[in-house]
Amino acid sequence: MKAIRSLLAAIGIAWLAGCGTAPTAASGAGLQAMRDHPERLIVVAVANPKASGSVAAGSTAAGYATLQPYLGSAHARQAIDALKRSHGLTEIAAWPIQALRVHCAVLELPAGVARDELVRSLSLDPRFEIVQPLHSFDTLSVSDAVYNDPYASLQRGLTEIEAAPAHAGSRGQGVSIAIIDTGIDASHPDLRGRVASARNLVDRDDAQFGRDRHGTEVAGVIAAVANNRLGIVGIAPEATIRVYKACWQREGGGARCNSFTLAQALAAGLDDGARVINLSLAGPSDELLARLLRQAIAQGRVVVGAVPTDGALGGFPLGVAGVIAVDSTGRPERSGVLRAPGRDILTLVPGGHYDFSSGSSLAAAHVSGVVALLLAMPDAPRADAVRALLENSRQQRADGNGSISACGAIAALRRTPGCSAH
Repeated sequence: MKAIRSLLAAIGIAWLAGCGTAPTAASGAGLQAMRDHPERLIVVAVANPKASGSVAAGSTAAGYATLQPYLGSAHARQAIDALKRSHGLTEIAAWPIQALRVHCAVLELPAGVARDELVRSLSLDPRFEIVQPLHSFDTLSVSDAVYNDPYASLQRGLTEIEAAPAHAGSRGQGVSIAIIDTGIDASHPDLRGRVASARNLVDRDDAQFGRDRHGTEVAGVIAAVANNRLGIVGIAPEATIRVYKACWQREGGGARCNSFTLAQALAAGLDDGARVINLSLAGPSDELLARLLRQAIAQGRVVVGAVPTDGALGGFPLGVAGVIAVDSTGRPERSGVLRAPGRDILTLVPGGHYDFSSGSSLAAAHVSGVVALLLAMPDAPRADAVRALLENSRQQRADGNGSISACGAIAALRRTPGCSAH
């Protein structure tokens, strides 16, 4: 019976292939170009008919034989091929995005062609819904090498955000959180049982995936296991996390992502049904990524983003209406920005270790954890009501800390004096 199902699935994919084209996966050289020379690349999107099926972002049809593939239409393929011929462009990758009903391609410019001029020219072509540069984005944490002893102090973040009393009412059970970031050390003892899936969308280096620090730090703040006699406690210790590596860890610290890798990760997160999306990164405005975030928000997902060091709120992801902007406590207060602990935060690092780190990346992770606590409640709020609960929790604090409060948010949801009342 299994063999028959596999044969029927293969026949179905072969039939659909006659009506469209499967994604063109980026080669090793293509991924290298996106990482090292993004200034020579553009992204174009062509309307794609609803009639084709669904392939998870960044995957080939053969890898998903039980699903009906969402393929690029002949019309979309012809438009992209004509563009390549007329301007001497080289295709790095092409993939359909089911959520937006478009077919996208990353194209490399020939030598001597000015990217901005070409983008302006192609933006006037009615065949293309989106024409934009392949933008780059940076993660937002700074490792603090001063601390050599990972247990030098208690978890300031857990205390400041008042998460411990909130755990009497919720621990995030049943809530899926998409962490779009670098890879993580999924084998870390303090993440055991918390990682529902981990996908590498930037390269094929599985060893490096487990050595990436930034994503491991963010995952630790959100979902480190509680009461296991190891290390630390996550803000939502019973939530599950889905990790999408969309950023390359850089040797000098930090990590770099781009329009292509982030679009693949966001589309995959939508397909996988994550209820919370954590984006501890920032960069310029990006139409393709903005459309994906607007789709996520329209579907009732909660999107949390980190404020960059320069405080700019107009880029990606914070420039998209509905995204919850988060900065570290201690920074100047700004209208429309929530604050959470982001300085000297004890969290997980690769190799099963612990260390301190700082940055708005970790502040955003605290807020994503609190959102999971709220969504796990029996009387869970609608996604569009979450921000008001978080804002109210900050205003109600008597200590003037400025941070949101997990306990206060749960109390506001329940309309009770404390967060542990039943």
